[in-house]
Amino acid sequence: MTVEARQRAHRLGHAAEWRAVWRLRIAGYTILARRYKTRLGEIDIVARRGNVLAFVEVKARRQTTAAAEALGQRQFGRVARSASLFLAEHPRHAACAVRFDAVLVGGLWPRHLPDVWQPPE
Repeated sequence: MTVEARQRAHRLGHAAEWRAVWRLRIAGYTILARRYKTRLGEIDIVARRGNVLAFVEVKARRQTTAAAEALGQRQFGRVARSASLFLAEHPRHAACAVRFDAVLVGGLWPRHLPDVWQPPE
């Protein structure tokens, strides 16, 4: 991938995350963190609505179906590991129900997929 292509992908990712943030806010979520970095990985968005704490992976492609196909175990494993660190560093959210969501950005309106993945027990 060329430097120009990487820069374009980076800009697309930032724009998709902003769209995802607004999609979640409109649905009543409070955004607690964006691009939350840990030594184990990064969480695109951490959001809370009521007693639900959602760790959100954002995927952007030209079409929503392609974005859905880009979701994989690798991303969710990274998010799950980082979520454990988030909860350890923010114990006030420990009583929340934890959920792993995705927001697909590929059309006019981002599509929120609640509870799209569960870590192995």
